[in-house]
Amino acid sequence: MQVTPLIWIVTIAVTILFFVYEFFAHVRKPHEPTIAESARWSAFYIGLAVLFGVGIGVVSGWTYGGEYFAGYLTEKALSIDNLFVFLLVMTGFAVPKIYQQKVLMIGIVIALILRGGFIAAGSTLIENFSWIFYLFGALLLFLAYRQAFSSHESDPANGRFMGFVRRHLPVADEYHGDKLTVKKGRTRFVTPMLLTIIAIGFIDLVFAVDSIPAIYGLTNEAYIVFTANAFALMGLRQLFFLIGGLLERLVYLSQGLAVILAFIGVKLVFHALHVNELPFVNGGEPVLWVPEIPIWFSLAFIGATIAVATIASLAKTRGDERKRAIEPVETTSTKGSL
Repeated sequence: MQVTPLIWIVTIAVTILFFVYEFFAHVRKPHEPTIAESARWSAFYIGLAVLFGVGIGVVSGWTYGGEYFAGYLTEKALSIDNLFVFLLVMTGFAVPKIYQQKVLMIGIVIALILRGGFIAAGSTLIENFSWIFYLFGALLLFLAYRQAFSSHESDPANGRFMGFVRRHLPVADEYHGDKLTVKKGRTRFVTPMLLTIIAIGFIDLVFAVDSIPAIYGLTNEAYIVFTANAFALMGLRQLFFLIGGLLERLVYLSQGLAVILAFIGVKLVFHALHVNELPFVNGGEPVLWVPEIPIWFSLAFIGATIAVATIASLAKTRGDERKRAIEPVETTSTKGSL
């Protein structure tokens, strides 16, 4: 895939312009977005991402187009999981709803910057060390195991990291609008708003460790990695307000992501064996009998896994709601018969 420096510059500039527009058009004035507003902008950004992927397929070939769509789906799913943790953080810090847009916007920008750094580092490592695919594959298999058995029940607002921050910074007890610091007497205090942003920035760093190796398991093209991440993050703020209630219903999202990460981890290990140069593996020769997983299969597998996890989650929560609705009736009937 031929990507000139000019294309890179234009892509990064347009991405920055989108986020600048988002800030001045929607975030600068504190307000809680309506469902209609969130739906319109979510549809716009998803449509834009699809059009961009079609453009890659038409201009550079559908192998690259497939890689982009597989990467976009994976990053979007990981970003939705990220939103769930954002929700826990803002609930833990009791962020007023009119200021949640600003917190989300800053968190998304931090995520994009961190992922940009990881993308550059990953591209350099891949170009110079073929054995890095073994490392990425092992990391994703470990992350898949952790994702499968992780719980979102913990409170990120009161974890060890935030405890460390509170011990070393003077913290105000209440919000002062959307200010990050406030001066009381001669002392400048950080507000809960700044603490929330610090917590979200730390979470972004953790999620970048998941997402970048995952998408490099689907494509070696840094341009596709960057654009898939950028489009996955665009519109994430609106999606948060659109599916806020739905987030708690996606009870099997973690397990679905675990399956996706494990699949990509295996794919990376297979690819590492195909380009093997390690002397203690097959005498330093490529292991050609191991199958290469085609991108069309990866795309289909990722899409199907997300669909199954979503449908199973909604069926589970709907079934639980019905049980809770029936139980009081049964209890009352039992008492009456006694």
